[in-house]
Amino acid sequence: MSQPPPIPSTPPPVGPAPEVQARRKFSCPTCGAEATWNPAKQALVCGFCGTVSPAKLETSATGEQTVEEHDLVSALRSIPDSRRGWQAEKIQVRCQQCNAISVFDPDKIGKRCDFCGSASLVPYTEVKEAFCPESLLPIKLADTAVRDSIRTWYGSRWFAPNTLGTKALTDTLKGIYIPYWTFDAHVDASWTADSGYYYYVTEYYTDANGNQQSRQVQQVRWESSAGSLSHFFDDELVPATKGVNAALLSKVGTFPTQQLVPYNPGFLAGWTVERYQIDLVTAAGRARESMAAQVQSMCSRQVPGDTHRNLQVSADWAGQTFKHILVPIWLLSYDFNGKSFQVVVNGYTGEIAGERPYSFWKIFFLVAGIVVAVLVFAAIAAASGHR
Repeated sequence: MSQPPPIPSTPPPVGPAPEVQARRKFSCPTCGAEATWNPAKQALVCGFCGTVSPAKLETSATGEQTVEEHDLVSALRSIPDSRRGWQAEKIQVRCQQCNAISVFDPDKIGKRCDFCGSASLVPYTEVKEAFCPESLLPIKLADTAVRDSIRTWYGSRWFAPNTLGTKALTDTLKGIYIPYWTFDAHVDASWTADSGYYYYVTEYYTDANGNQQSRQVQQVRWESSAGSLSHFFDDELVPATKGVNAALLSKVGTFPTQQLVPYNPGFLAGWTVERYQIDLVTAAGRARESMAAQVQSMCSRQVPGDTHRNLQVSADWAGQTFKHILVPIWLLSYDFNGKSFQVVVNGYTGEIAGERPYSFWKIFFLVAGIVVAVLVFAAIAAASGHR
């Protein structure tokens, strides 16, 4: 499989990133025109003459390509400036409508926001440059397949307006790399709880007719219990984007981090990249909350008996590491009758989730049809009852 061209090695990234147009241009070895990353060919391809670049991804002195994990505690204490920057000249802008921060090549400054389509972009300056991503998942799906998938998805939306399918909404489809943080941690936890065991006793009572009846009544016997848990969290994902609807992003499946490759601008040639807006400190807190909730749930499942109460968990955390990565999505943003909608497609697995408008008339006629059917059924039942 062809790989993007080599670049000088850089220190691993440790920090934030919202939106970026590939930071370095790559020339076609045949005609000299700009080559961009083609997900179908998994290589740099010239848009002018079609030449596929034979360049390979740079490897280490031992011939290995590795993705490093970084110690979280050390990083939170001190994040060096040497791990910042995108390795190329760039201009940052913030969208006044959706607040996404995009990083463009200087000649792209006039373009619209790829997240919401707004042209309301204003210059954005930060105190320190964004951290460069360390690794990424190369975009795998070509735009033609994604457009077909979105059209099929639209067609399966029962209550979508008919006019929605006739609009060329896929014309606004954008391939974007969005930022994530991943966290690893080992936890040793101990727990205590009251385990409840069900048993049944016979209860006698008198019914409405004065007859004595019996029934089985559930009771609970409580016993103290305790246990321990040892678990390793591998690549707990925390999105660092604000430009993509978080609810939709959670529905397009997970990103296979075992397929990550070392960061190289060649993979991003011709694509937009979002600069992270959730920083490392905030993301680490969210990851810990998520992992702690999972530990609580795992301990809960260990408690013996039919039910339990008063679960108390004590956890010790170690080996906490993190990475800053980019993952690919296809994003469709459009307006319909004055409202904005997004459709998100996982650029690696093809999973799709989206917002769409609802047709008032389709819903109205469905409800009306149900009401009519109920009235007809009731009338038939009443007529049968009078016979």
